[in-house]
Parts: sequence; C-alpha cells; structure tokens
Amino acid sequence: MIYTVTLNPALDKTVEVKSLRVDQVNRVSALRVDAGGKGINVSKVIAKLGGESKALTILGGNTGKAISSALDSAGIPCLTFNVAGETRTNLKVVDPELKTNTDINEPGPVVDPATLDSALWSLSSIIDPGDIVVLSGSLPKGAPEATYATWTAVCQKHGARVLLDADGEAFKLGLGGKPYLVKPNIDELERLVGHSLPDQQSVIAAARDLIQNGVQRVVVSMGGDGALFITESEAIRAHSPKVKVSSTVGAGDSVVASLAFALATHMSTEDTIVLAMATGAANVMSEGTQAAELSVIDSLKDQVTFETA
Repeated sequence: MIYTVTLNPALDKTVEVKSLRVDQVNRVSALRVDAGGKGINVSKVIAKLGGESKALTILGGNTGKAISSALDSAGIPCLTFNVAGETRTNLKVVDPELKTNTDINEPGPVVDPATLDSALWSLSSIIDPGDIVVLSGSLPKGAPEATYATWTAVCQKHGARVLLDADGEAFKLGLGGKPYLVKPNIDELERLVGHSLPDQQSVIAAARDLIQNGVQRVVVSMGGDGALFITESEAIRAHSPKVKVSSTVGAGDSVVASLAFALATHMSTEDTIVLAMATGAANVMSEGTQAAELSVIDSLKDQVTFETA
C-alpha cells in the first residue's frame, strides 16, 4: 500500500488572468477549484495511474469538508484527523500571455502536538513491511521542524520505504530520518546546500552527499531541463517531452506519484524514468492541480529520452 501524508492541506483555487497587472483591477477568465496539498496531489495522480493509495491528512472547517468530499468523489480513501480552525485556501494565478504561474499560499491552522502524535501512531499501526509512505509539502503551524525526521524514522522502523518531498528546514531536518528517496527540485537542493549548483556534475555531487548520509535515491527535477536520477552507483539525465504548458502547479507532485507507483509495482529503472517524465509533462498540460489522464501520459512516453550523466 502507498500512504500519502499531507499535514498542511489546502483547497487550491486556480484562476487564469491574462496580462496580470499589479495595482490594477484584473479580470478572471477561467477558474477551477481542486482538493490540494502535495500529498493529496500525489494520491490523485496515483489513482489516474491505476494504483491505490490512502491519504492521511488533517482537515478543519468547511474547507476541510470540501476537501474530504472531493477525495471521496475521486475514490481516494482517507485517514482524516480534525483540527480547530479552517483548512487553508491557496490561490494559483496563471497568466497565459505572460506565461507565469504565481502561488499565493495561506499558512493554515495551528495543529497541536497531540493531533500529530495521534496521526503518526495511527499510521504506524497499519503499516506493513514493504509499504510506501510519501511525506510531502509544508508543515502546519504548531508542528516541530523535525516532524518529517520523526515520521520517517518511525515509518521505516515498521518496514516502510519513505519518499520525502519538502523544502527548507523541514527538508533539511527530515533528512535526519534517512528517507529512502528524496525529490528536491533544483532550487530546493541549492537552498539545502547553501550555494548555486551551476552544472550537472555539481548537482550530482550534492545528491551524492545526501546518499552518503543515508538516502538511497535522489531525483532532482529541473523543470523544462528535465531531471537527474541519482543513486550511489549511477546517475541518469532524463529529458521531458516538449508540451504546451497550462499550469506547473503540482508537476513535482506528479513525479513523486509516479516514483511511488513505480516502487510499488517493482518497475525497472528505465520504466520508472519514462513514467516519471511522461507523468510530469502530462500534468503541466492540465489546468489547476487536476491529475492528467492515463491516456495522455501513455501518449508521451515515446518522447522521453535519457542517458548516463
């Protein structure tokens, strides 16, 4: 089983504004609302791939009810914990003319330590050896910065493989739990190491430092420049299919979803890379944070190329 963990979920409101102008009235030309948060996005993509996952999340208020209803409609089983206050709403502004994507994210409600402890205990009690746990996204207010390190260590103690996709201190400290796989984008990896990584070899070297400290696999996404798939013994540079970009929101989550699905189904390295790159490309073609259809993903697989880095 794949478990996704979203401790700071959101209702994603995506609006299209043509030629966004600051300090002026702007008109919305299109709008859609999706259940969001990085782990929830991962679960949505896994479902499209034909896989199964269970989404653990913390919800509050009417916004939380809307997210729960959306996940139920999508056939994604949930392990939900309630919190006082209102689950956040995140605004995604897409400008098709300027070709920009702007995120305006609310902080979300405060989550007390007892709720986090209850959620972790519940998850650890149902994990079987060989399960996959995806920890992704920002931490809610009230959560210790080392939350992901704690969750990673507990889940892996019970035999699960943990995929970590986070940023900042949550990512830095989360590495202390020695997750099986991490998927930073290039900006997140540069923030982690504290300096720019101007070329492919410097990215590989930074990833190998993580591997020396206990991570087994590192996938570095680089937007339109593709991705690097790195282990202790090999590094592979993959190139994305060229597609028309509708929204980049959730693109990284779709890659994480494909990595989790590939692990769960015992895919080869080559098939994993092809699936990850095709899924990422398909999802940037989709509006908002909706998951791309499997038929679109399959149609892009032949366009994925890769070579030894």
